Order: sequence, then structure tokens, then C-alpha cells
Amino acid sequence: MQKGIHPENYRLVAFKDMSNEEIFITKSTANTSETIDFEGTEYPLIKLEISRTSHPFYTGESKLIDTAGRIDKFKNRYSKFKK
Repeated sequence: MQKGIHPENYRLVAFKDMSNEEIFITKSTANTSETIDFEGTEYPLIKLEISRTSHPFYTGESKLIDTAGRIDKFKNRYSKFKK
């Protein structure tokens, strides 16, 4: 392994799946200004739209999660091209 090419600022970070409110803790170097209190400890917070707890591949369920209304925006934008 080469020296000096890996980041030094690894810390514990809370990742929150916004579709099902699941939180998991892991090490990361990602920058964030938000924090969350989880199990009595304050962690930097990274918000995710989808994670292993809500992704259909891992859950075995096939459901559509549209948190930002992207499908409706797409349909509205391209409805004028409809024949």
C-alpha cells in the first residue's frame, strides 16, 4: 500500500435513509454541516434517498419510491412531445 495517498480524516458518520428513516453508523470522510443524536452520541449526518434497507435488490420488494416527484416532473416536461 502506498503511503500518503489515503485520507487521514476518517470519523464515524451517521447515514440516514430518508425513505424509511433507517440510520446506520460507519466511518467516512464525507463533509457535512448537519449532525444527529443517535443512541446518546452526536454524529455528523449524511442523508440518503435510498440504501440497502430500502433498495428493491436487497429487500426483495419491488416498490417505487419517488421522494422528489421526479417522475411527475419528467412526465410534465416531455408531455408536449407525446403523439
